[in-house]
Amino acid sequence: MDRPTDATIAERTGPRITPGWVLGASLLGISVAGPLTRLSSADPLAIAIGRIAFSLVVIGVLLAATGEWRQFARLERFEWFLAIGAGAVLALHFWSWNASLHLTTIAASTTLVTSLQPGFVAILSIFIAHEAPSRRQIVGLTIATFGAISITVPDFMTGAATVATPNPLLGNALSVGAALAAALYMVVGRRLRSRLGAWSYVALVYSAALVTLLCIAAVSGIHVAPQPPRDLMIFVALALGPMLLGHTGMNWALEHLPAYIVNLTMLGEPVGATILAALLPGIHEIPRWTTLVGGAIILVGFIVTVWNREEKVELVEAP
Repeated sequence: MDRPTDATIAERTGPRITPGWVLGASLLGISVAGPLTRLSSADPLAIAIGRIAFSLVVIGVLLAATGEWRQFARLERFEWFLAIGAGAVLALHFWSWNASLHLTTIAASTTLVTSLQPGFVAILSIFIAHEAPSRRQIVGLTIATFGAISITVPDFMTGAATVATPNPLLGNALSVGAALAAALYMVVGRRLRSRLGAWSYVALVYSAALVTLLCIAAVSGIHVAPQPPRDLMIFVALALGPMLLGHTGMNWALEHLPAYIVNLTMLGEPVGATILAALLPGIHEIPRWTTLVGGAIILVGFIVTVWNREEKVELVEAP
């Protein structure tokens, strides 16, 4: 019998992690995005550019350190266009969502984006990724989506404007557009992640998103730089939390889980974002009772979807 090589031993004893733990950490990262964006005084387009630009600084270092940049050579021409398209769609998602956070409540904005995304992803996955959800997952998805949408009912019923939320209905509409854009990005990413590592993938897609946003800013005449130190600190925080820990963690999970499962994790974002919005002095948005009830329903739907005692938990090597 052949003796195991050092590489084989390292492979067996190396760090291993479940996709569920990665998704849990990602959820913590994305939950701070809404409150941080609300605290910034910059234009929504400038916020999106700032968070992606600072993210790419860190990603560039990791890309060089891991050598994953060599993986770009394996992509075919169609996949290059696919990656650029995914980046452009991601750029539209960030812009529309940032804009919605300055027009409606954080709870309503984050809930609409996260509640509608799984439905969009499930539909798009059937036609693009050929991944149809199981009956149990459809039930969990329906429960979680119902809970998420119930949080925004008061905004749709009244549409009342305040100083912090000057146009709730427009903000909600932008959130719906952001949800569709994010769903398309997620499904396309599922295909590309089978060809690229986590860092090479986000480096390519985030770069395309940054270029798209810069082009939009140039055409629309939006002021991007310089920004006050306070806003720059917010951009850095958005890069480290929601982008690197949140979105990058989910991109890593896309290699091991169906897109609709990864996307469903985002249904927990409104709960965390709403709690932070209530606690932060600069925002102090007290959630309605419907938000608390809807958050509980969301968690039930999430558990129904991802928990199955008969399935063995998949372990994968840490990136």
